[in-house]
Amino acid sequence: MRVELSDEARRLVALFEDEAGVTVRDCVVDEDHEQVVYMVKRGQMADAIGPGGQTVERVEEAIGRDVKLVEAAETAADFVANALAPAAVYNVTVSENGDTVAYVEVAQADRGAAIGSDGRNIDAARTLAKRHFGIDDIELT
Repeated sequence: MRVELSDEARRLVALFEDEAGVTVRDCVVDEDHEQVVYMVKRGQMADAIGPGGQTVERVEEAIGRDVKLVEAAETAADFVANALAPAAVYNVTVSENGDTVAYVEVAQADRGAAIGSDGRNIDAARTLAKRHFGIDDIELT
């Protein structure tokens, strides 16, 4: 699926790619939660984070918002699991009965991490999963 980015998102992608030296596949500017979510190319997560999280910290300071990173994946199930990190995801089942819904098994102790403060993590996961895999919703089980 082709993703159209706003001018601000394109600017933020360029800033992050220059700072981290990685390829950003998508960017979601979440005004409600004052965060920017970058989807980085598979295999580049360590470089995107930087030693001790330094790259993320520098970008957060530069843009004045929290940064969340999500690693791209080849399958919808793997992508949803990546998008809900740091929560431990045990299983993802994608059902296509009318709407396409990803049902995610998460440990009870990790539900808060999967959802995030004010729903910021699951909202970002839903947005990216819709854009890249046509998933209409993500539900935790």
